Amino acid sequence: MTIYPVETGNFKLDGGAMFGVVPKSIWNRTNPADSNNMIDIAARSLLIQDGNRLILIDSGMGNKQSEKFFSYYYRWGDHTLDNSLKELGFHRDDVTDVFMTHLHFDHCGGSIQWNNDRTGYEPAFKNARFWTNQAHWEWATNPNAREKASFLKENLLPMQESGQLHFVKRNDTPFLEKSELGFGILFVDGHTEKQMLPHIKYKGKNIVFVADLIPTVGHIPLPYVIGYDTRPLLTLDEKAKFLDNTVESNSLLFFEHDAYNQLCTLKHTEKGVRLDELFSFNEIFKPQ
Repeated sequence: MTIYPVETGNFKLDGGAMFGVVPKSIWNRTNPADSNNMIDIAARSLLIQDGNRLILIDSGMGNKQSEKFFSYYYRWGDHTLDNSLKELGFHRDDVTDVFMTHLHFDHCGGSIQWNNDRTGYEPAFKNARFWTNQAHWEWATNPNAREKASFLKENLLPMQESGQLHFVKRNDTPFLEKSELGFGILFVDGHTEKQMLPHIKYKGKNIVFVADLIPTVGHIPLPYVIGYDTRPLLTLDEKAKFLDNTVESNSLLFFEHDAYNQLCTLKHTEKGVRLDELFSFNEIFKPQ
């Protein structure tokens, strides 16, 4: 198995929305805002090469939305999914599986693209299976008013119409479930219904793709819960258990949304679980 971090593009989000009830005077120290109160955000995926499978975890925003849509998110930098794959020696057509932690547009938008004559949409990975879970699919395709703007039908329905949509099977394991893709999955419900966090054993270490449970290093302290969460009190409970387990298992957190930090370890302190050390992916897992 070989794992690669994949940068799909950077954007900005409102700092207040990203930190909920935490005052700006505190979160601005770790995630400094610009004059519009926007903070830098990444859309970072993981690519897993394992035998004859090439698995992409999340696919970023994509590029099919309107200029007006993208104007809300202040895209910046030069990263694109296609260029990142090319730098690694891959093409979209090589991808066999796209695993989506959840179906908000910044996590799955890159899975669907315009067709050649821009009359409709088609899968951006023509040889891949798209993985979600049935409970989350039903939640996303019949969205509540709070999340409706994040669940875009043009990102979702083409997966089903193409026949490439698959559901991860669930069992009764209370914490970590082994998936069909070869890695463990933790299901969490505070941010959205049945968000899935992959746990991957790699070169003797456990990597946790934390998605929107802990978007950036600045979100590690327990009360730092994003304002987008549908059930913030549930997030607190899920996050408390997760942070303790991460320290006890000596796991590495892989950040999808931290524009400047890829991996970290955690430690127990008198104030609770806090950041221990920061690493780039290549510092821990030197490329061959």
